[in-house]
Amino acid sequence: SEEEEAAQRDPARDVNLYKTACDGIRQLLQEIQEIRGSGRKDAAAEIAERKIQASMHFITLKKLNRLAHMRCKKARDTTHEHKQKVDSYHLQLQNLLYEVMHLQKEITKCLEFKSKDEEIELVEEAEFYKEAPEEISKPDVTQQDPHQLTLARLDWELEQRKRLAAKCKDYEDQKEEISQEIQTRRDQLDSLLPRLNTVLEVTFPLQEALKMPFDEVRQQHRMAQFLPRPLYVLYVQSSAYQQACDPALTVTIEGDLDAAKSSGPSTSAALDVDSDSDDEEGTKEKSRRRRTISVDPTDRRGKVLHKHPLQVNITIKCKGVGSSLSADFECSNGSTLALTFHYLLTLQVVTVIVQLQPVAEAITSAVSGGDLLSPSSLLGCLFPGDHGNTTPNPANQFLLERARIEDFNECVKEVGKPYVWAQQLAGLQFLNTEEVGLHDIVIIITLRVIWLDETLTILKAYLKVLYCKPKCASSTKRGSVPVTRECQHLFPTKILSRLVSWKSITHDDYIVLPYCQPVVESGMVHDTDNFYVAVLQRGSATLTAAMLLSPGYLTCPPLFSLNLNMGTDHTASNDENIR
Repeated sequence: SEEEEAAQRDPARDVNLYKTACDGIRQLLQEIQEIRGSGRKDAAAEIAERKIQASMHFITLKKLNRLAHMRCKKARDTTHEHKQKVDSYHLQLQNLLYEVMHLQKEITKCLEFKSKDEEIELVEEAEFYKEAPEEISKPDVTQQDPHQLTLARLDWELEQRKRLAAKCKDYEDQKEEISQEIQTRRDQLDSLLPRLNTVLEVTFPLQEALKMPFDEVRQQHRMAQFLPRPLYVLYVQSSAYQQACDPALTVTIEGDLDAAKSSGPSTSAALDVDSDSDDEEGTKEKSRRRRTISVDPTDRRGKVLHKHPLQVNITIKCKGVGSSLSADFECSNGSTLALTFHYLLTLQVVTVIVQLQPVAEAITSAVSGGDLLSPSSLLGCLFPGDHGNTTPNPANQFLLERARIEDFNECVKEVGKPYVWAQQLAGLQFLNTEEVGLHDIVIIITLRVIWLDETLTILKAYLKVLYCKPKCASSTKRGSVPVTRECQHLFPTKILSRLVSWKSITHDDYIVLPYCQPVVESGMVHDTDNFYVAVLQRGSATLTAAMLLSPGYLTCPPLFSLNLNMGTDHTASNDENIR
């Protein structure tokens, strides 16, 4: 067959045969072309013969082509067979490599294996041979074999741990017994508490009779734990002063204790809810704008003026001081001055609300006397320049502007007045930038107890004088001028002039009086002062006296502006005698 022939034939010989056939065909085609060009008569027969010869060459080429294809197919089959063998050998090699790697890992694990006994801290060998009995230590064997030594040391460790476990169990049993005993006593103490409360309730009348309010003091101390720091400082110092110097002074804490427990720190950051800002998210191209939250101005005002739920109340009682005036003007017992101290959480200042509780005979209905007892100006200028109409904390200005509060004075009726002396008593100190006079207050008033004593002494003096001044003013309004015994020698025996009228006037009425202009221009007139006009007559002469009375009249004397009319007006500006 041709397959066998292809296997037996020499491929090089077939190649030469292929070249010979190609050359023969090329030569025959050339001869056929030459014969056709010669034009001979027997050209057709010669051309036919040449074609037959060329056809034989084509047959040879076709046979060689078949043989070449057979050889190629056989070579391809042989190559595929060898390739399969190579793939099989490669797979076997990969399997062997995998087994080698697995064995290497196992060998590494075995080499790196750490036994549990290595984690146990065994006793030293010397101590082991010293403490362990011979049936465990076996020195004849263990000293020669490290493995047996390790086993013996582990046995000794096990024996010691069994002993310690037995002791631990005994201790746990003792602990359980003690815990049961403690629980029994705790149950007894829990059952004792209601009985003690019952006993305390029964002793309330006795505490009141002996004036020993232990339960009330305990409740006050419990509430003091939840006071803000400034009010706590004020409460501690006031209580100490009460116990040491003035038992008549009353210091109490009032307010909502539950709200104080649940209230958290308040900051001015709560007012920044209406601001807009840009927030970048990953890239510069993408950004979003925060949603603008509109806040009601009333809510802003409430947040700024928010007070701590607890307050400190200090009540100063007037003991009654014999005055040099007549008995009608002496300060009677029972007069009290109640000071309520609040702490504004956002503004971080202490405010004072004043309540005056006069006796029944105090003259508060008179116009001229009632002005001096007005709570709004009662403690004004207790120290020079301290009116309490502005907050002493400079940072509050920004918070008030955010809350749309133009003037803090409009909030005084709601929260009280932030006097500088109140801040100092509560341990608060601020940098002052408004009034030069307040700098002296910061220097004079400190947290020392001696200055607490001075402040309370001044308050008591104010309380003692408060009722004399309105009564004197009211008596003067009726035309009766009270004179103290010490000052009677300054007046003549026979008085020819008489008091025609005495009345109070407003700030606007005072500043338009012509003879008061020098005082107004000097800057000594403030809208917080009290103003009065007195008219005296002697014959045809009329003396008009305008009096300026500062809220701090206890330490600051009144200022008089005189106008004498004797046909012409004589004032301090044109008369040396009046001046």
